[in-house]
Amino acid sequence: MPDPISWEFAWPYYLAALAFGYLLGTIPFGLILTKLGGHGDIREIGSGNIGTTNVLRTGSKKLAAATLLGDALKGTVAVLIAARFGPDTALIAGFGAFLGHLFPVWLKFKGGKGVATYLGILLGLYWPMFLIAALTWVGMAVVFRYSSLSALTASAVTPIILYFGFSQFQLGEMFLVLTLLLWAKHHENIGRLLKGQESKIGKKSRPAEASVSEPSPGDG
Repeated sequence: MPDPISWEFAWPYYLAALAFGYLLGTIPFGLILTKLGGHGDIREIGSGNIGTTNVLRTGSKKLAAATLLGDALKGTVAVLIAARFGPDTALIAGFGAFLGHLFPVWLKFKGGKGVATYLGILLGLYWPMFLIAALTWVGMAVVFRYSSLSALTASAVTPIILYFGFSQFQLGEMFLVLTLLLWAKHHENIGRLLKGQESKIGKKSRPAEASVSEPSPGDG
């Protein structure tokens, strides 16, 4: 690869990494898998989100697990492939994958909330922090049963620990940006949590248009 210090030679690689990551991130596993599984359009169920938590509300744990794996791995794969061209391209590809999941061009830029992809990117870039974040999510989910609260907590501690605990300054700064985006996508969930109206993990839902008044969980 050209000298990464020279922007003149490096920018095509960075642009390609961003585009590659974005395209991987746009793959809507939740939408594809629920249709193949005979559950129709996931956007017409529960919260209408294409993420793991809403897929779980179809009643199929297998489809939810497959969605979680797919959404996570697209972030991991983007990072690992781009890392062959240098650490900076890996970071950029991971950022692209996150944007692709949140704002997929194929779905009119209405994607998931980024939790699984966030963790997948973290796995590809720095697995020790992935373990901490994943355990934080699981612990919060077991105790409080709120997917959104688990995601918000895990993402909040990630940049702090990366920066101050592991001295991974560049990673910490990148994940701070990803965390802010993730929190922005969860703004409705935050409001319901503060009001005590957030739905808990595993609650099966009627179609979205028939449950407008029901609070919905934070989806990945």
